[in-house]
Amino acid sequence: MADLRLVPPVSEDPHAFDGLRAEVRQFIAEQQADGRIRRRVDCWLTDWDEDFTRALADRGWLGMTVPEEYGGHGLSHLERFVVTEELLAAGAPVAAHWIADRQIVPSLLKYGTEFQKRTYLPVIARGECYFGIGMSEPDSGSDLASVRTRATAVDGGWTITGTKVWTSGAHLAHAFICLARTEAVDPAHRHAGLSQFIVDLRGPGVDVRPIIGMNGRHHFNEVILDDVFVPDEMVFGTIGDGWNQVTSELSFERSGPERFLSTFTLLAEVAEQTAAGTLPAHPDLGRYVARIAGLHQMSTAVAGALERHEPADTAAAVVKVLGTATEGDIADFADLLGGDLDHSVRSGDGAGYVEMVRDAVSQRPGFTLRGGTSEVLRGVIARGLGMR
Repeated sequence: MADLRLVPPVSEDPHAFDGLRAEVRQFIAEQQADGRIRRRVDCWLTDWDEDFTRALADRGWLGMTVPEEYGGHGLSHLERFVVTEELLAAGAPVAAHWIADRQIVPSLLKYGTEFQKRTYLPVIARGECYFGIGMSEPDSGSDLASVRTRATAVDGGWTITGTKVWTSGAHLAHAFICLARTEAVDPAHRHAGLSQFIVDLRGPGVDVRPIIGMNGRHHFNEVILDDVFVPDEMVFGTIGDGWNQVTSELSFERSGPERFLSTFTLLAEVAEQTAAGTLPAHPDLGRYVARIAGLHQMSTAVAGALERHEPADTAAAVVKVLGTATEGDIADFADLLGGDLDHSVRSGDGAGYVEMVRDAVSQRPGFTLRGGTSEVLRGVIARGLGMR
């Protein structure tokens, strides 16, 4: 059970955006009828569809929180939350723009220079520019203070050498924000001496190598940077302040509806198969629906806190830990129930269910790793409670 001291209050009218929610659902229904959306698990990470991204942009559902002066729509985090939650619940193919819209946009607004904002925000809002995340490294995991990628000052900019890993979409993205060391490690202050840079993933010295999942699908990558030149105008934020910037950025990465809805489509499929009689009724179905409802409320509360510019790092960590645990539990639950499908159902109407279960189980190990391992985040939560 989450400690209520860590979760900000939901002070907004829960029905304030019912009209927007209905509009998104109508759009989704039309897309489903045209075969552009079908139920998929982990759609925000693995289902890349640039045409769908541009269709959302045409409706004003990208760059929603970007001010109009930068090509956005000047809307709230809560309005964006409504749109993204509905898309994820349907399994829409949103991977192409997800990281740019979720994480890069608020980071640019907070830390970007005027040049960087005018360069990237309008094209992100138009669905024309895609980003990855350059944080994790081999042998580092969630311990970002141990990154070894090195940035060295040179005439007119910096050269970066090192390796990033688990970089979703890097083979298709235009750029990523790379965390690198600009000073030698100080054992007494491990978080010091880190900086961030906007790196062109299609530039010289960048080698993107695929990491194929055990289900045969490719969305992860290893990115090797070999003396990659980054001009001074692509220094992101302040040199040496990378740790504080990353910590702020992770509030957006950890608290959104993608942290509890990656397998919601599978839960919906379980409910339909149960209603059709192809799966046995099981009391845990209701328990998982209740868990999702609670996480929806908590995630909405964090979105409201971000809208009010209130600190939300610890609350975001709570959402992430509880949410990704729920996602994995749903995968296991559906896999267990799937054993009750007879062969005729498996090869007929239940084939889609079996495919979804297979994808959910293969993706499951990543749920509690990406965005910070549960072990690390429990430490964040403990510090938030003043326990360590």
